[in-house]
Amino acid sequence: MEKITLSEQVLINAICLHVASKKQIQPQNVEVELMWDEEYGFSAEVYANERKQVFIEINLIEAIRFYLETQMQRNPYSAGIELVLDDEEGIIAHVTYQS
Repeated sequence: MEKITLSEQVLINAICLHVASKKQIQPQNVEVELMWDEEYGFSAEVYANERKQVFIEINLIEAIRFYLETQMQRNPYSAGIELVLDDEEGIIAHVTYQS
């Protein structure tokens, strides 16, 4: 089993790249604020083209899968993805591939 940990900055980059691809804009024109709430779980506020969009956990997973495929050249659909709130590192993702 192979396990990859994606840092909070990589998650933000993944969301920026994913949104930029969908909206056909530059990734640097996307702003992201990751959040965790006891009631709602993981989410992100995404600002692009002067509009705010709220990503829920499934949208975050979709962006991570996009990143795995386009930036890491990995199969995004054979990966198990778990978002984790770490006391020191913030919001991170554990990506697991079965051997």
